Amino acid sequence: MHAIDLNSDVGESFGRWSLGDDAAMMASVSSANVACGFHAGDPSVIRSTCEAAAKAGVVVGAHVGYRDLAGFGRRYMDVDPRELADDVVYQIGALQALAATAGTTVRYVKPHGGLYNAIVHNTAQARAVVDAVKSVDPGLPILGLPGSEVLRLAEAAGLRAVSEAFADRAYNPDGTLTSRSQPGSVLEDPESVAARVLQMTTGEAISAIDGSALKINAESVCVHGDSPGAVAMAVAVKRALDAAGITIKAFV
Repeated sequence: MHAIDLNSDVGESFGRWSLGDDAAMMASVSSANVACGFHAGDPSVIRSTCEAAAKAGVVVGAHVGYRDLAGFGRRYMDVDPRELADDVVYQIGALQALAATAGTTVRYVKPHGGLYNAIVHNTAQARAVVDAVKSVDPGLPILGLPGSEVLRLAEAAGLRAVSEAFADRAYNPDGTLTSRSQPGSVLEDPESVAARVLQMTTGEAISAIDGSALKINAESVCVHGDSPGAVAMAVAVKRALDAAGITIKAFV
């Protein structure tokens, strides 16, 4: 592999509450998953994040989630599929408008947190997300976990399905993400994270949470913007990829 997309969840501050160093993250990544106001972010944060992405030449994507500010969108919600589809359309539309004021556009969609994990297996919610994206713009790719329902349904609907790996999260043996409630689910050492990303991007197996070998094929790798030492991780990952001759390049 000579190129890989590196994405990060950004724009997750809210009002006077600040989370992450988005400006610093933009220097290392090629794609920015901008929170759309339902799990995090507000109009001013969204606009300034889009401006920072545009200035850095970073592609903007809609980081859509459950309507769950209190839980940061990481809790599963049993939402009616029609309501969920409307919520996703609403979030994409809001980001499209604010991105336009910043001189950029929304190029893809990546579900967040609880919704992301739910649509690995929840067919009804996965279909709601796919239907929502297709109704807004069938040219928008969807990022998701390899082998997930949402990517299967996206492909069936004629959308581009983009498989994603996670730099700083532990995996279960079946390729799903280890629950954040479990010890060791979030990785914090920049150098080990960088080495792991290099394994992923060169086709080597990584170790799952139980020590078993796991191969992950992905077009994009995520470094969470709210993880401890997120910027240091992104810098270490970029340095490792550069040294290996692998270009960091947006998938769109």
